[in-house]
Amino acid sequence: MNTDTDPDRSSLVEGPQLSFESGKTLMAQGPQAFHDLMATNVEAAMDRPLPQMEVRFNNLSVSADIVVADDHSNKYELPTIPNELKKLLMGPRKLTVRKEILKNICGRFTPGKITLLLGQPGSGKSALMKMLSGRFPMTKNITVEGDISFNNVPEKQILDRLPQFVSYVNQRDKHFPTLTVKETLQYAHTFCGGDLMQNGKGMLDMGSRHNDVEALEAAGKIFANYPDIILHQLGLQICQDTIVGDAMLRGISGGEKKRVTTGEMEFGMKYISLMDEISTGLDSAAAYDIVDTQRSIAQRLHKTVIIALLQPSPEIFSLFDDVMILNEGELMYHGPCSQVEGYFETLGFKCPPGRDIADYLLDLGTREQRRYEVPRPAKQPRSASEFAEYFRMSQIYQETLAALEAPYDSQLLESVKDTMDPMPAFQQPLVDSVRTLLARSLVITYRNKPFIFGRLMMITIMGFLYCTIFYQFNPTQISVVMGVMFATVMFLSMGQGAQIPVYIASRDIFYKQCRANFYRTGSYVVATTISQIPMAIAETIVFGGIVYWICGFASDAKLFIIFEVVVFLSNLAMGMWFFFLAGVCANENVVMPVGMVSILVFIIFAGFIVTKDQIPDYLIWAHWISPITWGLKALAINQYRSSDFDVCVYDGVEYCTKYGLNMGEYYLNLFGIETGKEWVAYGIIYLVAIYVVFMFLSYLALEYVRYETPENVDVSVKTIENESYALMATPKAADSKGNAVVDLPVNTHEKNFVPVTVAFQDLHYWVPDPHNPKESLELLKGINGYAVPGSITALMGSTGAGKTTLMDVIAGRKTGGKITGKILLNGYEASDLAIRRCTGYCEQMDVHSEAATIREALTFSSFLRQDASISDAKKYESVDECIELLGMENIADQIIRGSSVEQMKRLTIGVELAAQPSVIFLDEPTSGLDARSAKIIMDGVRKVADSGRTIICTIHQPSSAVFYLFDSLLLLQRGGQTAFYGDLGKNCRNLIDYFEGIPGVAPLLESYNPATWMLECIGAGVGHGNGDTMDFVSYFNKSPYNQQLESNMAKEGITTPSPDLPEMVFGKKRAANSMTQMKFVVWRYFQIEEVAQIIGILFNGIFMMFVGFSPPAYSIPSGYTWLYDICPIKFPMSILVAVVFADCDELPTWDEATESYTNVGTQLGCQPMADAPEDVGHITLKEYTEEYFGFEHDTIARNFGILIGCIVLFRIWALLALRFINHQKK
Repeated sequence: MNTDTDPDRSSLVEGPQLSFESGKTLMAQGPQAFHDLMATNVEAAMDRPLPQMEVRFNNLSVSADIVVADDHSNKYELPTIPNELKKLLMGPRKLTVRKEILKNICGRFTPGKITLLLGQPGSGKSALMKMLSGRFPMTKNITVEGDISFNNVPEKQILDRLPQFVSYVNQRDKHFPTLTVKETLQYAHTFCGGDLMQNGKGMLDMGSRHNDVEALEAAGKIFANYPDIILHQLGLQICQDTIVGDAMLRGISGGEKKRVTTGEMEFGMKYISLMDEISTGLDSAAAYDIVDTQRSIAQRLHKTVIIALLQPSPEIFSLFDDVMILNEGELMYHGPCSQVEGYFETLGFKCPPGRDIADYLLDLGTREQRRYEVPRPAKQPRSASEFAEYFRMSQIYQETLAALEAPYDSQLLESVKDTMDPMPAFQQPLVDSVRTLLARSLVITYRNKPFIFGRLMMITIMGFLYCTIFYQFNPTQISVVMGVMFATVMFLSMGQGAQIPVYIASRDIFYKQCRANFYRTGSYVVATTISQIPMAIAETIVFGGIVYWICGFASDAKLFIIFEVVVFLSNLAMGMWFFFLAGVCANENVVMPVGMVSILVFIIFAGFIVTKDQIPDYLIWAHWISPITWGLKALAINQYRSSDFDVCVYDGVEYCTKYGLNMGEYYLNLFGIETGKEWVAYGIIYLVAIYVVFMFLSYLALEYVRYETPENVDVSVKTIENESYALMATPKAADSKGNAVVDLPVNTHEKNFVPVTVAFQDLHYWVPDPHNPKESLELLKGINGYAVPGSITALMGSTGAGKTTLMDVIAGRKTGGKITGKILLNGYEASDLAIRRCTGYCEQMDVHSEAATIREALTFSSFLRQDASISDAKKYESVDECIELLGMENIADQIIRGSSVEQMKRLTIGVELAAQPSVIFLDEPTSGLDARSAKIIMDGVRKVADSGRTIICTIHQPSSAVFYLFDSLLLLQRGGQTAFYGDLGKNCRNLIDYFEGIPGVAPLLESYNPATWMLECIGAGVGHGNGDTMDFVSYFNKSPYNQQLESNMAKEGITTPSPDLPEMVFGKKRAANSMTQMKFVVWRYFQIEEVAQIIGILFNGIFMMFVGFSPPAYSIPSGYTWLYDICPIKFPMSILVAVVFADCDELPTWDEATESYTNVGTQLGCQPMADAPEDVGHITLKEYTEEYFGFEHDTIARNFGILIGCIVLFRIWALLALRFINHQKK
């Protein structure tokens, strides 16, 4: 910890000579110089060293109580409906099992030091970080024991303000896809640091009078330029104006997205930084630069930095001061990095030469540790608990306990009084926070142009349909008028359901930012709801204006305004209801059915389909709480109690004399609607009130119901084992390099594929410039290369160099942009069909049908993607081959849901392998995996290549052991140009000799990772290094390796056809026949996005309008009868209504003398209709049903046949859409 007193004032004021004009000028000399400048000026303004924070935790334990089934005596069964019913009736008793996540962890993190947190997935790393940052989701089944304190202040005392002192960078990259990188960071700065200077002015204004003004001004400029500083610090200035993007929208690369996640939490004066797996997706050089920057921050700004990494290279490991190792929640080591190897040597373990130190440490406590054991008299520890017991007896641990009992430094206690106590929970005031959130929401909404255009198109089309169908309706046709008002309220209200995917997608971002105290939950709710008002106003004006005047409502401006207000409030109220559901339900799969059921309840009890008088007393509450009820009442009373209809005589009928009510009251009474004009005001008041109630409920849901996973706590009564390692045979290795070799017995399987050589010649790829659509950006510039069967070719380069872009182009996965050059298979130009049929593509994201088992997923791929001529037995055999090659025997029959990251990655590779492709493309197969899991995955890939397939793989941070598995390398420099292509040689000797022969390149140090060294040579990472002085592209073009590449490219079978190699020709697009496809695809489920929902709502609205109910079939204008004839909903509706209401063998006879029916039968359709409207007269239910609505009993059989035809037709359309329409933009 830095405890120096104030240094000489002149040395503070001078500092590094940097300009304050912008972030670029401040970062001109690198992060270290900037951090010196920042510390100099802030400390000068404060007249003391920067505030510091030490965190101590003593006997910290976290456990979760999980309810599981005691299934010792039962065989494992899949969670099918029959099995679940059987378990419900006869199933095992439930047990509560305690899963210990952290077990008696003691330690402290001190200012000025950077600590590495190591551990396998599920070891408790994230749990510890979340506990220390106050982000751990606390539920009733979570038990926490032990103490956590910050500068001698217990965590509980400052829990609401803790995010202002402690930042936590999550593993997941959750961002708004339509915001640019700069906007994302700018909003984070506004939330966390925008008002920091104002709030902390008193703290900064403590220096000597002759210096504090200058220093305070410099500090203010630093804070003002901080977003730009972070952009340059993380190397994001190149992509600052590019949208972040997501799986469906092309944006920045995965590595850049990870850096945005890191940068988002860099704002505000945080004293402790907790970073969880921040290197995922980054090349090793960029990861090194970012960790080096954090080291500089720790040393120069006296921050406490803790970083959890999965695959740190030795170079990155050397940047850390301390290391903490967790395994199964146990503390195996916490102390200086310089002593960790010596400590484990005392336990009987030694890291072999060439083995990465982090990989070695992660292997301890697992079966892999056998290779590191050295003979000694005492037995080596085996389990994590044994390692923890040994560590508790060590001198390092005793020193830690002594430090925990020691008093805090006086400087830390002063920080409590000067900086911690005055710190508010939120940097922005409530109003400013709402304003910032509203501005962000409006930007996001405006950029979702498909959604906006879809909504406007939908309401315009529906508005004109309504006004033309109901053009100048007759007010005495009450069912028609009420139908128009009911449809108006219902249609606009249901349209708000299209926002559900938007709400769900933004919820995870809200969780992250709210936990970080970016803003209050109330601010978010208010801003989100206000942001929906402009769209609701536009919809109301457009739709309401069209319908009101053209349909023929009362011609009164005042009544029109009331009509619009009621429709607008109904729209808002239902929008807020969907917002509440999105906050309280677990996911979209739950929200959608719950939302549809709630809408159904609101509609049924609104008083139109079932009038209030017909609703049972025990359900009448549903009528009064429905927002649609009050909107419909207000519109009906507004219409029929107007001066035009508030009369006794209308259209020749004496309503007052005949019914004792005026015309308007009579028709309102038919639907059981109150007749008092004050009910219009009541309706408006209720809609406003329910809007506020729904808003408050949304606040409660988002504040107190959080669907966040604290840690992997899935357990059973059986012994909990680490599945990833138990599945693999891991004998000792005699390799001097310490390489892990996974040896699995693999049966000999018949090859169902043709070996293929992939070649690409002079590939160029352009995309439109986002700043100037008329111009193009060239992402790939004349790339040449090839990959042969039985080999693994690595595509590497700095983040954003074009690795994934190149692979997408070769694999035919690009949906936009311009591509030139040749792609060849066995020397023949590849067709799109050939690439689709003979290649497999594994994306970074592991997307699977979670309800299936692993074997089912593989079988699905095998049967649908292998040729129909191959027998089913061979297809099943290929499934077994995949399971064997990837070591999934023990988990093959488990459902996919709940699988670990490593298991999901193996399944992703297996799904492609099951198709028996000749070529497999892998995009970052080790991303998000720890070093051991990455080695397991790549060993499996090596076996796949050895089976004769061609593997092309992008990879960012391979360890030495993983890098040695590759045969060839295509290295890309920034700008999409080739810096190297060729065979790597044994232990990468060819690559090393090539780069060491380049003038100015430093030789590879002993034990240094060749992959990291190579990327540093070409200027990868956030910094640039040699890449600025040496033109590696030109050097390669003149090298013997390029000459060898050109020579090999000219050979037969690579760029020219060979008589010994077949051309990849396929006669049909689908490998499987139609029956096989139907068999395997019938139960597949496809998610609906918001635009598809809008289109669905549009078509459903049109179909509901022409179903023959409202308006009745007889009143549909002749120009629209074709819509009535083709409406698919009409046919089941007609069947159901006719069966109930139109069934009458013999109609009764009307007796004019008695004005009653005679010979009335017992069937429901034969009964006279009671309380028929004035314009209907006497009529039976059968006649009314058939004449007014067109639901005829004699057409039941025909309608049933048409209904079956509609189902078949829609399935065919869905098949064509899935085949020819691709919404993914890459």
